[in-house]
Amino acid sequence: MEKIVERGMLYDFYGELLTEHQKAIYEEAVFNDMSLSEIAEQYEISRQGVHDLLKRCDKILNDYENKLHLVEKFMKIKSSAGEIHKVLDEMDALEDIEQMKVKSGEIRKISNEILEEL
Repeated sequence: MEKIVERGMLYDFYGELLTEHQKAIYEEAVFNDMSLSEIAEQYEISRQGVHDLLKRCDKILNDYENKLHLVEKFMKIKSSAGEIHKVLDEMDALEDIEQMKVKSGEIRKISNEILEEL
């Protein structure tokens, strides 16, 4: 996963577990693309302090993901939902009932995998 997308996903899932101060600075860096110097000036802390806080936030968010795997599960389920849509599109083109039953079985298999993941 691209680093910026990964950081955003981790924040979406676990950001509420950060302090208000950590959230504010992390959002400035990740979502508002502010430089360390800009953030340091705005929050009246050192550039090194901003850097350390961002590293600490990244570690905290990654630690939560390593324990809970919510982002990983979300990505698997999203992929499975995409597979279901693909099979449904294939079914729309079918006229043979037997072929539709085969496709229906594929959908059941994918949905069972989703349920097992949860």
